[in-house]
Amino acid sequence: MAQELRQLPAVQHFIARYPGQDSIPVQYFGFPAWLRWQHFFNLFLLLFIIRAGLQILADHPRLYWNPHCTPGTEWFRFQHDVPQDRVWTAKDDSVTLPGWLGIPGIRHSIGLARWWHFSCDLLWTLNGAVFYVMLFSTHQWERIVPRTSAVLPNALSAAIQYLSLRFPLEQGWIRYNGLQQLAYFTTVFIAAPLAIITGLMQAPAISNKTGWFGRTLHRQAARSIHFIVLAWFLFFIFIHVTMVFVTGLLPNLNHMFAGNDSAGPEGLLIFAGAMALVAIAWVLATPITLNHARAVQKTGEFLIGWLKGVAEWWDPSNQYSESEISEYFWPNGTMPASDEYNALVASQFADYKLRIDGLVANPREFSFTELKAMAKQEQITCHFCIQGWSGVAKWGGVPIARIIEEVKPLPAARYAVFYSFAEGGEGGRYYDVHKLENMRHRLTVLAYEMNGRPLSVLHGAPLRLRCENELGFKQVKWIAAIEFVADFKHLGNGQGGYNEDHEFYGYRIPI
Repeated sequence: MAQELRQLPAVQHFIARYPGQDSIPVQYFGFPAWLRWQHFFNLFLLLFIIRAGLQILADHPRLYWNPHCTPGTEWFRFQHDVPQDRVWTAKDDSVTLPGWLGIPGIRHSIGLARWWHFSCDLLWTLNGAVFYVMLFSTHQWERIVPRTSAVLPNALSAAIQYLSLRFPLEQGWIRYNGLQQLAYFTTVFIAAPLAIITGLMQAPAISNKTGWFGRTLHRQAARSIHFIVLAWFLFFIFIHVTMVFVTGLLPNLNHMFAGNDSAGPEGLLIFAGAMALVAIAWVLATPITLNHARAVQKTGEFLIGWLKGVAEWWDPSNQYSESEISEYFWPNGTMPASDEYNALVASQFADYKLRIDGLVANPREFSFTELKAMAKQEQITCHFCIQGWSGVAKWGGVPIARIIEEVKPLPAARYAVFYSFAEGGEGGRYYDVHKLENMRHRLTVLAYEMNGRPLSVLHGAPLRLRCENELGFKQVKWIAAIEFVADFKHLGNGQGGYNEDHEFYGYRIPI
């Protein structure tokens, strides 16, 4: 079609008037060393961001434009319909990626994938910040920032010429044509910031702090846009690499890898070495992650743990209206199966007692009747599962600050440990640890109602924790007891919770 268009006199005149690039003088020259190094770092980090991101997506392989995640409302998925003949949990819904693609590639390995994703995200963002500074302090911005409206007809002209396989004049050492400018500008100044913003808006501590913005760019909208940005990056990389090869491989590689404007082999040799490093890292990423999982977690905590700590101080104040409550709320977790719990269910929890002990002045056992006799607090908030789904629900229960007043933690107490009636997926009692500061927050409650009705067994009866600046796995269900402690190193594997011990989630999870 493009070749036929070029036969038309009007199109020939258009291309003659707009050859594809402008001739505005520029104040930069070639590709400096800093830009070439950052190009490689960007490539290296982005590949692992994409691999880990796909692994994260595989844990809830559905995308929505609504915040409720009701099965059947997704606009994209790579999973079958939710079965209607049995309980289908969010963990059941996760899919397996091959180890050469995802990191680490095994099913439901989102904890390790997140450490890769967030750590590389931070390094990529820092690399990008340096790139922005250098870009605007060396006039290299003139290469990718359009300076006149003529960029639009020039971009159209360049597109017609490329598609007709009679390429426009290549002057990449000095300037990009209009189509290249628009592509690079979109990638550097729109797609990259959008990736960062939509990534952060998937965090409960951030989304629940940002008022109307967090409710408009809610988690599922952010996930969907994040995925579209991923698609843009993949499209850009494919076209970019293809054009490097077909418009003059040796000169193009010399530009970006050797820093000269020749057709010699220097750039090709450096490129081959760089790609060998990338290939080695790609092959080793999964086995290193599986064989040294705790080290991967600790490295991630070193790089981004401080950021998660900062996010915990944000006040998660967002609440929703009755009309925004989700019709569907994904079930998750391993249901309790003990005789003790089954007997409590049979008695409708009439004999239930919440034991609270440890480093407290007044150890107590609260009956279900006593708990429900306390002043009830109701709140409509959004649940953020680590797997990616979300749901809005109305919770009713007892503020934990009220419980704290009753039991009076000793000065040495720093953490509250919540023990569940349920076991974890690998056996052993499920538990999780929270800082006392979080437990005193006004929206932290022991919920016994959900959407105006008694909490169901499926969703955590008799009690479940609501702590609105943390991800869902820390909202312990089927609570049996609470213990106040000075440290948690003696519990489980000492990581601060069952999933932290077994699935490398990390203790501080507000993001």
